[in-house]
Amino acid sequence: MTSMMTASIERSTKFAATLGAACPVFLGPMAGACPASLSIAVAKGGGMGACGALLMTPEQIAQWTADFRAQTDGPFQLNLWIPDAAPSRDKDHEDALRAFLGQWGPDVDENAANATPPDFDAQCEAMLAAQPTVISSIMGVFDAGYVARMKAKNIKWFATASTVAEAVMAEAAGADVIVAKGAEAGGHSAAFDPDKAMRQGVGLVSLVPAIVDAVDIPVVATGGIADRRTALAALMLGASAVQLGTGFLRAPEAGIAPAWADAIGKTRPEDTILTRAFSGRAGRAIASKYALAMEAPDAPAAAPYPVQRSLTQAMRDNATKEDNIDCLQAWAGQSAHLSRAISATEITQNLWRDMRDG
Repeated sequence: MTSMMTASIERSTKFAATLGAACPVFLGPMAGACPASLSIAVAKGGGMGACGALLMTPEQIAQWTADFRAQTDGPFQLNLWIPDAAPSRDKDHEDALRAFLGQWGPDVDENAANATPPDFDAQCEAMLAAQPTVISSIMGVFDAGYVARMKAKNIKWFATASTVAEAVMAEAAGADVIVAKGAEAGGHSAAFDPDKAMRQGVGLVSLVPAIVDAVDIPVVATGGIADRRTALAALMLGASAVQLGTGFLRAPEAGIAPAWADAIGKTRPEDTILTRAFSGRAGRAIASKYALAMEAPDAPAAAPYPVQRSLTQAMRDNATKEDNIDCLQAWAGQSAHLSRAISATEITQNLWRDMRDG
């Protein structure tokens, strides 16, 4: 092992220890795909668990935390999106989308687009009450008052950034750690500005060293990391830890739809697509028949988040019930094919062993 690699391993080990983790392998928070069982398995492997709380009520956040702590005293993070401005609404356009989506699933109720997400302020209070190791943000930064309250409870703030400018902004706002999310990552883009997300994707190899050079706080790398090679590359670029999302989704503890888990194992880098088709926010998913159909010239453009998400709810629920990959919201990163269908505990332990062995 080279001296530079040895130094990278030592740096990452010390960083993980500050969070109470035995290794610098973290679970990425994924809304709707982070059951407590998955985080428990990662924590038992020495890593840090995570919960994507976007769609959860305060009571559900508290229950998830209780379920996690009943099985392990390992570290974990709770994550929320920073809300966008209220979306512009266009009934005629939404009606066109309803008609289009009806070709891919059940008829879409005329009031479907009016569904509202859980109350953000109440979710923030629930996260503080849970007192996790880390509270993480994506698509923006928390306000100064909330940051002060986090710090008063000794909760670390991990701010997700997709550009150098976002990382600098987050550090100035009081972030303790930057999560550099490369464009290879599955799921939603971290872009603060939703209008830039489809055209401003920066790959992890360029993003990590640029952010490391621009900020004075630790950087966690996420996006396209799934094995020894990708993880060590991230550490050599200056990251202090790695965070995996898609890399854990085939683990039995994740409990995702079988068709989705199976497709992940077969998905090459070029078989993913950056699309607004599911939620209205740009995200990387498997290039399914529905996602590709939404890219056709005669298809209606996706509505803004959360309108598009509400409109596609019936289709997505039906696809999950029928285990139909054509219409599933099947998020996947560009290294999806490296994911393994073994316990998340083994994935964590194996990856860290392989990293140490060089």
